[in-house]
Amino acid sequence: MKRVFGSLLLTFFCGLILQAQQTRMLSGVVVTPQFELVPNVSVKVTGANGTAATVTDGEGRFSIIVSNEALTVTFSGKNIPAVNRVFFPTDRTNDIQVGIKYLVPPLTESVTIQAESLTPQLEFRNESVYKNTLFSRDDQLVQSLNAGINAGQHEGGGKSLEIRRYGFNLDHGGVNGGVKILVDNVQQNQGTQGHGQGYLGGLKSLTPELVQDVSIINGPFSAAYGDFSGLGVVHIKLRESLPDVFTARLQGGSFNTVRGFFAYSPSRKKIDSYFAYEPSYTDGPFDNPLKYRRDNFTSNVTYKLSEHRAVGFRTNFGRNEFTSSGQIPLDLVSSGDLSRFGFIDPENGGKVQLGTGAVYFRNEFASGSTFKADGFIARSLFDLYSNFTFFALDPVFGDEIQQHDSRLQEGANLQYLHPFVFSGFSSLLTVGANFHANQINAGLYPTVARNPNRKFLAGNLDNPDVLLTSAHADVNNYAAYAENEIAFFNGRLRVATGLRFDRFTFDVNGFELSDARRDLSGRESAQKFQPKLSVAVSPFGTFPLTLYANYGRGISTQDARGIIRAPDSPKISTTDFYQTGGSYNSSRFSAVLSGFLLDRSNEQVYIPDDGSIELAGPTRSYGLESRASVKIARGLSFNAGFTHVLKAFYRGQFSADGGRLIVDSSPHLTANAGLVFADLRGFNASLNWRHISSYRLDGDDRAIRAAGNDVVDLAVTKRLKKWLDVNFAVDNLLNKNYYETQNYFESRACQTCGLVTRIHATPGYPFTASAGLTFHFGAEK
Repeated sequence: MKRVFGSLLLTFFCGLILQAQQTRMLSGVVVTPQFELVPNVSVKVTGANGTAATVTDGEGRFSIIVSNEALTVTFSGKNIPAVNRVFFPTDRTNDIQVGIKYLVPPLTESVTIQAESLTPQLEFRNESVYKNTLFSRDDQLVQSLNAGINAGQHEGGGKSLEIRRYGFNLDHGGVNGGVKILVDNVQQNQGTQGHGQGYLGGLKSLTPELVQDVSIINGPFSAAYGDFSGLGVVHIKLRESLPDVFTARLQGGSFNTVRGFFAYSPSRKKIDSYFAYEPSYTDGPFDNPLKYRRDNFTSNVTYKLSEHRAVGFRTNFGRNEFTSSGQIPLDLVSSGDLSRFGFIDPENGGKVQLGTGAVYFRNEFASGSTFKADGFIARSLFDLYSNFTFFALDPVFGDEIQQHDSRLQEGANLQYLHPFVFSGFSSLLTVGANFHANQINAGLYPTVARNPNRKFLAGNLDNPDVLLTSAHADVNNYAAYAENEIAFFNGRLRVATGLRFDRFTFDVNGFELSDARRDLSGRESAQKFQPKLSVAVSPFGTFPLTLYANYGRGISTQDARGIIRAPDSPKISTTDFYQTGGSYNSSRFSAVLSGFLLDRSNEQVYIPDDGSIELAGPTRSYGLESRASVKIARGLSFNAGFTHVLKAFYRGQFSADGGRLIVDSSPHLTANAGLVFADLRGFNASLNWRHISSYRLDGDDRAIRAAGNDVVDLAVTKRLKKWLDVNFAVDNLLNKNYYETQNYFESRACQTCGLVTRIHATPGYPFTASAGLTFHFGAEK
């Protein structure tokens, strides 16, 4: 019996050895000539003993057991010319590198128009960040981008974020260059708004669980984008369907926070769709409860008319309302007269209602060309009640104001991409056109307890410090652009050139009432060309280094009311953005280091709180920026980055001490780091740190500074069952006492108080915990 068992055991091991000799591992990574990792590439292995196949993963890697014989391996995919490699039994097949070239970059596969841009000026964030984190505020979503963008709350969560980048304070996103933010090609920046140029309040209707990916262009380098793109573009793309038929998430947490996410995504042949609803409520940590209620409805239906043609319909409806504490004087907090989460005017807050409907069409031709078209219509109603200076201008009734914006928008976009060969060199031509129209009713009304009658109370009709404005404005934008990318030396050198032209018309009919009435009526227009140039070269065949240089001119428009009030002032400001650097991209480590220089033609700001215009340009900013990612082990990675502005100043202007006049109100150092666990036996987690330096709030006095901050956040998700996840998140894990938006101006805290110039700020949230359960019903698609 022992002999029989021994013989069987010997035969078993001999079979294993023989099988090992007859098979081997074929593994490696698929990259572009610039060493970008390529997912979803088909790998087909053909030999005398048959065929086998696999597909590259999200990091462009593949592995498959193959026979130990002569093999032909074909790498192919959508818009990828087939690449054949032959391996003999004596050849190495482990950890190989395979180069491919795209006919058309993969971003064009969506029905949404997006830029075709040179890496590394373009960064990505994918859906796993958003589906595994419990977001309850839009500032958390923007902070997760880790793109050198500092976003701070201004009214506790209900009001639009204040954005700062590259040494400039962009207010709510649209001045001093602007950062353009789009959701499925619908611009979120609202020009000539009731509260500031380029207001981003529409982001409140964005549901994080529906985000598929985010592309970030770190400057105005793509011809596809115009107004507000001077300091970059953030394009958020929503999913076309969800992985499960039914999804439900229930979460609750600190400060009476409750939130839900409910989605139905039916499985239909040739149709991708979902219907989602997100309700939420929180009081926040404030002494005057935030009472922030939000309801968002979002849907998508995409019909695949054929393998190469699709049409999509998307809708989004949202409403939110809140009561806020506003910005509070920090000297009163320091003296103990006001708590860190205290308030002076209990009536601050606001309410918003908005809706968007959009249609998208994509057609791919046999030649590889792609045509896209989309159009949208949007309606929004906005009322914001604020009191920045308390009793400074009106010591009797206070300085409360209502900022109103009623808006109808229409837009359309066309884009055609055509790959071709020019003198033996692969090229991609992109041409397009944009149209965006706004019909706006914007106003500023002095209020008492949210009643817009303060201007007409005793003594205020002739008070020049109590301002009432109302205006109807039609603002139209017509644009066309062309961009061509050509690859030399088998793709090792890529050169992209582009040109964009924008024309704007501003038609205003309104008035201002201070001590006297002043009519604002007129029509003006302006136009601007914006050239683009990008070069990327990979000098080594196997060493994954790419050197690049980018130039782009971006634009940002001024508020239409300001243009009519002062028609000789600049209507469009420009940002000339120069960037150069290098990237290293291997399978375990990637890094980008770049230097940047920005020249702005004019700093132009419309101040809706008193109806004035400030023109304070031109300016220059320069510095360094870096991003890095290390794959420590399977499913474990470390990411970090920083943006360091070395100098930001007004060209040709000097302060009282003889030095350059500094651009104030923006940090010069933003940094982040994160440890990420992904898909480890159903476990996902991220530990993230973000930092901003202290920064000057006054261009002349270097002692007047806003405090910086360091904040650590934690997010954990664990799949308990195939149909159940448990989610946990902590905002401000170390309970840091810090302030977000900070400004320096005069205010009077009570009717009999003195007028004081001081720092006002919005407190950051303390330790805030959230927990939730996510249910998945129906088979995964």
